[in-house]
Amino acid sequence: MGQFRFLIKLLLPLCLSIILFSSSISAQLRPNFYSNTCPDVEKIVRTAVKAKFRQTFVTVPATLRLFFHDCFVSGCDASVIVASTPGNKAEKDHPDNLSLAGDGFDTVIKAKAAVDKVARCKNRVSCADVLALATRDVIVLAGGPSYTVELGRLDGLSSTEASVNGNLPQPTFNLNQLTSMFATRGLNQTDMIALSAAHTLGFSHCSIFSNRIYSFNRTNPIDPTLNRQYATQLQGMCPKNVDPTIAIDMDPTTPRTFDNAYYKNLQIGKGLFTSDQVLFTDTRSRPTVNTWASNTRAFNASFIQAITKLGRVGIKTGRNGNIRFDCGRFN
Repeated sequence: MGQFRFLIKLLLPLCLSIILFSSSISAQLRPNFYSNTCPDVEKIVRTAVKAKFRQTFVTVPATLRLFFHDCFVSGCDASVIVASTPGNKAEKDHPDNLSLAGDGFDTVIKAKAAVDKVARCKNRVSCADVLALATRDVIVLAGGPSYTVELGRLDGLSSTEASVNGNLPQPTFNLNQLTSMFATRGLNQTDMIALSAAHTLGFSHCSIFSNRIYSFNRTNPIDPTLNRQYATQLQGMCPKNVDPTIAIDMDPTTPRTFDNAYYKNLQIGKGLFTSDQVLFTDTRSRPTVNTWASNTRAFNASFIQAITKLGRVGIKTGRNGNIRFDCGRFN
């Protein structure tokens, strides 16, 4: 009994701090955060994003991936957009971020510039919030669900290459590794499976998955969980010693549409990465894949919940952040 009381005493401050932390996030983030300072911010960002989208579809996957990489490393604080300087190598130059398409950065920079052109909005809206809004807007432009974006993030004051180490999911991860990494950011396994559907858009360089089609293991050169016909197609598009700049669509069926085809592809062995296909091969996550493969409405609802939770990860408040004048460098 004494040990039990001791445990309660030990855990009570931790529980209280979690409650206070959650409350502070709720107080900081709200949909109408800029209602008095920049009431048209959503319209301004949406217009800028649409203009960029008309130039290239890459705007969509590039912006969505940028948001994910930003939030997972140092929280949703636009630190991934900061450029390196002679005295500091920034997040964006870490090997795991070198494949981030420039169109994602350009989308945020142009949207921020459009916001700052409005006198009352100038230097009032964070780059982190512009990125969050732009992410919602590109999802909608690709046919995905619209949702309310919580606002009120500040931009981070630090961006280092070292901070990326071990903080982004890898294409070789199994379910335990994926679940664990997402859990450290307050995201559960269902959130992880929902957010993985971002791979219904965008592309990948052949080197990222070449081991699955040429050198999986001694017994099977081709990953046995990979659809054999799909593997042959991948070999055709990604021959050995292929030009490293060559990239292919991650979704072989509807690569320009945000939809639940991602889960349908997993059902037939067409998940491009090990970390994709494991969501179906592992019996713990398979029921969720099957549900969302047949129910678009259920998937959309879960995705909205997951990306909203993602947008709350590691937000900066008070002295821990500011509103960057230029998204690419610190004030």
